[in-house]
Amino acid sequence: MKRLTLFVAGVLALAASASAQQVLGNGQVSGSLESSSIYYTPDNRIYTEDKPRPEDRFGSNNYLKVDYSNGRFSAGIQMNAYLPALVGYEELADGYKFYLASKYVQWRDKNYEILVGDIFDQYGNGLIFRSFEDRQLGFNNSLEGVRAAYNFGRYVSLRGMYGRPRLYTEYSNTWVRGADLSVSIAEIIKAPAITFNIEGSFVNRYQDLSQAPEELLIIDMATADQETGEGGITFLESYGIKPNLNMYSGRLNFGWNGLTVRGEYVGKGNDFVDISHTTTHKGWAALGEVGYNYKTFSVMGTFRALSNMRTAIDMFTNGTGNTINYLPALTRQYTYMLANINPYQVAINGEMGGQVDLCYSYRSKSNRYRYWNFHANFSTFYSLEKQAWLGDIRPLYWRDINVDVERQWDKKWKSLLLYSYQDNMDHQAHIFVGDVTHKFNRKMSLRFELQYLLSGDDKSEWDGMHSEGDWVAGLVEFNLAPHWSFYVQDMYNIGQSKIHYYNGGFSYTYNRTRVQLSYGRNRAGYVCSGGVCRYSPAYTGVNLVLTSSF
Repeated sequence: MKRLTLFVAGVLALAASASAQQVLGNGQVSGSLESSSIYYTPDNRIYTEDKPRPEDRFGSNNYLKVDYSNGRFSAGIQMNAYLPALVGYEELADGYKFYLASKYVQWRDKNYEILVGDIFDQYGNGLIFRSFEDRQLGFNNSLEGVRAAYNFGRYVSLRGMYGRPRLYTEYSNTWVRGADLSVSIAEIIKAPAITFNIEGSFVNRYQDLSQAPEELLIIDMATADQETGEGGITFLESYGIKPNLNMYSGRLNFGWNGLTVRGEYVGKGNDFVDISHTTTHKGWAALGEVGYNYKTFSVMGTFRALSNMRTAIDMFTNGTGNTINYLPALTRQYTYMLANINPYQVAINGEMGGQVDLCYSYRSKSNRYRYWNFHANFSTFYSLEKQAWLGDIRPLYWRDINVDVERQWDKKWKSLLLYSYQDNMDHQAHIFVGDVTHKFNRKMSLRFELQYLLSGDDKSEWDGMHSEGDWVAGLVEFNLAPHWSFYVQDMYNIGQSKIHYYNGGFSYTYNRTRVQLSYGRNRAGYVCSGGVCRYSPAYTGVNLVLTSSF
């Protein structure tokens, strides 16, 4: 506990001192500090011999980012420290780790820019390339190298990159290069009322095959000279794997008078399908979006089909962060506890489906504090391949039918009702949510949540992956703007385990610094951000989160 106290004091002192300096010469300094620390406490209800309490009772993930800008010049660094890494983030560091996570120097002119350092970028929808950081997922696959871009007026935009991607806390021995081109047809034909772009991308991944596991480098004697034993190909070569993997993308973007239409098709060369290293295939994906909005009404439909689109940084390594491209689940992303118990995860080997999202808002003309917000969403995904044992149909992977209605009754009262029906390969669930907020005055408010999950029959015996029967959850949150917020919540399984997953805490915000302290029991399951998920084991402990910017 002494180590936790000293660490908190040091972080607070660093945040206070950093916020005091904002100007350096003729330039501007900005930055941010984020720290998440947990002290793990005993809990016989969730820790077992198979899943014991973390060996180190304290874990802490910390990120300090500093940027400097002066006219068209900018530079920055980010330092990460794991003291050690929190439970669920063990891939980031084995024990204590302090390292330079990113750095860059950039020059931007009117028509061109160049960056040397760690690159965060995305081509199209990210189906063949996206380098980004998501601290909630413990994800950073930035590219250490060089990126350049040039704009030919408003007609053509061209950019290219080359470098080696980060794989957790180290850089891989893989090299990635790529180029992206966008041509504005609307600007060329001088049609300012529309948006019409034709775009394309190319990405190459190079990996030295000598890094492969030994069993994949053994010579296949059937292809060698029978007398001398020379020649022949390795098992790796027999899979069709080569050092260079090429990927390409073609896209169309159209917009006019509230209507948007987007489409993308991508392809990739022969690659391992999964980490078993026993099957290889070429990959492809197709994505289409159609949307329309008029005043307070909007609708968006998205369709995607993909096959064998796992593209790893290191094809011989496992892990959520070991990826070059971005394949999020195209489903509704919930903020409510019970709606997130069993989120959908992309079937990267083959799936097809999509979602439709509809929103409508009705505003009172006589009272600006009264309105209705209606929202409906439907998403479903199936296997790309038909299954003979199911009668030559495609198995259902996921279906979510949900609707919510938000009502602002007057200046003080607001309510929301949500219903979601979720069905996947493991189970079905009906989820009901009620959310009510009462504002006493401009600074004081009270919010209540009540949730219920009515579970169908489970079809899976996987530990931690089934619904465990019915659930109930509740939350009470009290806010004293602009500084204080207090909350207590509980999620209780009334079906099988009879375990309470309770949590309570408070936060204090001053200027650009926020400190949150909480204590509770956290259920094992998937933590998702932007449609991408990582598995988090169960734990009980004191959680301290600090964020500050300057």
